[in-house]
Amino acid sequence: MFDGEDGVMAEADKRNGDVIPERGGIPGPEGVSFPEAGVWARIATVFAGPFFNFILAFIMAVILSAFSGVDLPVVGEVLKDSAAQEAGLLKGDVITKIGREPIHFYREVTLISSLNKGQAMEIHYERNGEKKVTTLHPKYDENDGRYYMGIVNGGAYMECNPLQVFQYGFYEVEYWVKITYKSLGMLLHGQATKDDVAGPVGIAQIVGDSYEQAEENYGTPYAILVMFEIVVLLSVNLGIMNLLPIPALDGGRLVFMLVEVVRGKPVPPEKEGMVHFAGLVVLMVLMVFIMFNDIMRLVR
Repeated sequence: MFDGEDGVMAEADKRNGDVIPERGGIPGPEGVSFPEAGVWARIATVFAGPFFNFILAFIMAVILSAFSGVDLPVVGEVLKDSAAQEAGLLKGDVITKIGREPIHFYREVTLISSLNKGQAMEIHYERNGEKKVTTLHPKYDENDGRYYMGIVNGGAYMECNPLQVFQYGFYEVEYWVKITYKSLGMLLHGQATKDDVAGPVGIAQIVGDSYEQAEENYGTPYAILVMFEIVVLLSVNLGIMNLLPIPALDGGRLVFMLVEVVRGKPVPPEKEGMVHFAGLVVLMVLMVFIMFNDIMRLVR
């Protein structure tokens, strides 16, 4: 934490003396404290932390694209009497967009399909180099309790050239961003339960199980790539969560700084500190609940 960032020592820091009595005679830091820096310098500083999460995720995604290639959104099979067959899709069609959402991986098709609640889907695709558009009406499956498009993954993978690794590395990060904010939306709308959320204990279990299964089935090199993918997921998740406008998180601090930009003067540090403290208490309670839930899952 930067000197004075919590607002508690803001008044003492303003004196900028060589020795600050409230700190037991410990020499004060050189330069200016965090509250005394310009507002845009503080905004850049606070934003830099979450932003680095996305940089790390992009680096890992580039490595993944280089070594594992990418899964192309190619239709492998159209099931009989399915929504896809009625929409006119055929084996070998390449899906390029669903609604307004561009498609780069088959995983994105699966994600959109799994979250669909019966709404019509505008499918943009290419067939033999020709661009086409059709409307698909997903069909409900009573056994699984969800709607299906009626297509099967074609298993088409592409090895990326040196330029494509950066392009698809960006798409990889974008994919996990979509998953994160759509998952948050599901939580807010009550479509996810407490068992769909994991804390440090649950994440450690997921990482361990993923590595063991990958190594057992495909070997150590593949297991390492799985770890890289988990790093991408966690980094994107941390970046987005930290930018949420919640007190005590970077996003909450940014809200106060943007208010300062609009008002032309900062919010009194005592009031801001109280808001962040209240947010921290709520986050701590949430962390305890999630950790307890993780432990209970382990002992079941």
